[in-house]
Amino acid sequence: MSGPEDRARRTISEAPADLLLDRLGAELERSYAITRTELYQVDYRLSVLLPLHDAEPISGPGHPAWRCFDHQEPIVTEGTGWFPVGMRGERRGVLRVSPVPDDPAALRELDAIATALGHELSAVMASTDVYLTARRSRRLTLAAEMQWELLPGRSRIRPSFSLAGQLEPAYAVRGDGFDWSDNGHRLWLSVINGSGEGVAASMLTSLATHALRNARRAELGLADQAALADQAIYALHRGGQHLSVLLLELHLASGTMTVVDAGSPRLVRLRDGEVSEQVLEKQFPLGMFEGTDYQEQQFQLRRGDRLFVVSDGVIDATGGQIRYGETALDRFLRRTGPMEPLDAVRSLIGDLRAFVAGDLVDDAVVVCLDWLGPQP
Repeated sequence: MSGPEDRARRTISEAPADLLLDRLGAELERSYAITRTELYQVDYRLSVLLPLHDAEPISGPGHPAWRCFDHQEPIVTEGTGWFPVGMRGERRGVLRVSPVPDDPAALRELDAIATALGHELSAVMASTDVYLTARRSRRLTLAAEMQWELLPGRSRIRPSFSLAGQLEPAYAVRGDGFDWSDNGHRLWLSVINGSGEGVAASMLTSLATHALRNARRAELGLADQAALADQAIYALHRGGQHLSVLLLELHLASGTMTVVDAGSPRLVRLRDGEVSEQVLEKQFPLGMFEGTDYQEQQFQLRRGDRLFVVSDGVIDATGGQIRYGETALDRFLRRTGPMEPLDAVRSLIGDLRAFVAGDLVDDAVVVCLDWLGPQP
């Protein structure tokens, strides 16, 4: 006979896409005598946890919900349990249940159920807008809607690497973006520093992203991926529009990084507490000229290295008449050493918002990659 955890998993896997939480709540009440169940999703800015139903948003960093989200571990306080909801390193939010059972085995089961909920949310996201609508604190611009739909997620964890990225201004981003994929042997990462305004900028980034994916899935090398995307953009715009992109391919067995720098964002390395810019061979942005011949270069990562890719919207952010600049950026990146990549990215974006006293004017993209070393 199946236990309560198995019944809860089966309940959410069989529930209608828009009723995952309702059906789960009813099952938790039957199995664990839990009378209140709520899902809090992190918003697009990574700054507030928003409830799916009628509850107050949670923004205070010291709240148990945020401690659960930040540390990715269950938090139990005053009869309420908070459990991380996510999938393969992608943090979606937290599940709140009360009254929480006073039983360590039940807490482990609820933790597993929250993870199963994260997987189901990913599975149904394309078939219902319920969860996407609930995780925004205000309306996205059309360009931002298009950009967020392009992303592979905001964080990814494998035994040999940990990865995270964020766009800002989250609700009005236009052309900046990133993409990644891995097959267990290699990790591919592209970071785009877009150009243009509004929907036109997001359409240009969309074209570049899909061209790069098409070339990657055809198993072309990094230079040929850049060349195909370059040709696609040039064929449509004849040099009138172009964009900068950094392409990276990490060999997971050796830590060898292959790079194509097409007028790219800045690549910074944090090693043993010291920040240095990785010197790259600058090449033409995608779509600027017809038939550009792109060249690959390589460098070696050490176990424990952290890489940041930041667009010019980070460095050029302005508070009053003062530019954020490379010095402030390097100083802040040095402080992120103990943080997980998503926390490091969120902290940097938060520091930028504090510096400019509000939302950024120009698009900014930040991606953080930790190389944890070859794994069996």
